Amino acid sequence: MAGVRNARNEGRRMTTVEAPAAGSTVPRRQLGRYLRQLREGANQTVKTAAENLEWSPVKIWRIESGQTSMRALDVQTMCQIYGASDDMTKALMGLARETKARGWWHSYGDAVPEWFELYIGLESSASRLRKYESELIPGLLQTAAYTTEVFQVSDPDMPRAEIERGVEVRLGRQALLTRKMPPAPTLDVVLHEDVLRRRLRDSNVMVAQLHKINDASRLPNVSIRVLPMDAGIHRAALSGGPFTILEFSPNGRNSEPSIIYSDGLTGALYLDKPEEVAAYDSVWKSIHATSLNESKSRELITAITEEHGSR
Repeated sequence: MAGVRNARNEGRRMTTVEAPAAGSTVPRRQLGRYLRQLREGANQTVKTAAENLEWSPVKIWRIESGQTSMRALDVQTMCQIYGASDDMTKALMGLARETKARGWWHSYGDAVPEWFELYIGLESSASRLRKYESELIPGLLQTAAYTTEVFQVSDPDMPRAEIERGVEVRLGRQALLTRKMPPAPTLDVVLHEDVLRRRLRDSNVMVAQLHKINDASRLPNVSIRVLPMDAGIHRAALSGGPFTILEFSPNGRNSEPSIIYSDGLTGALYLDKPEEVAAYDSVWKSIHATSLNESKSRELITAITEEHGSR
């Protein structure tokens, strides 16, 4: 959910945004996962590895969780400490060089917080995104005016210039839906009907927003469904609210596992254990089956748009 929870953090320095590139996020996570496996295979704790490398345990944790880029020479040293084979060492040194790549969002410096920078990189690299939203229009579908109101509600004292820069970042993310290379991801969205009926300060802003949603639903890679209010209590309401499931195309041994993302006021939650992904996949299938089909959803969105326009 790209709304109040991360509104202020999405931009403070303007730049021209091209189609999103994957950057270093996925290579960092892959490298960290392999290094963690090597460490565990060598029966070394994080504390032991840190002592052997003369680093802090925090640095080891940041590397293994994909939070930082790596120098090839540092990876070589870690591989030696862990007893990795020459072939594995060479492969991971090559992967380390990929962690230096920079995505478009890096142009905003520290305006994009670390926890959300990670998400933008994963979003840009995903082959499929499945989103359930019960509170706000997802950031990938927002208009500039809708985003502006979200920011204003989030912080009534936010300077206009800062709002404009935040809008720039959010709209920049949307370029991935129509990019050519790499191929645009599939976006599957389920919106609770409440999201569509929620009033804004200016009803015309909501009218334009709902038109944009219906326009986006006609893209070949986008599916938008509505979970009607008369569906009653459903599993998503019992699972902690909005979430995103990110899936990645197979890429040999470097394939990235599916990830569950959910954000909050002070940070984000990333889940990638098979049992965690399976639990959210089950919830997704349940709400997807309960929601209206794409045609009926489009009809309902059109009807609600007319209601907003008549106010």
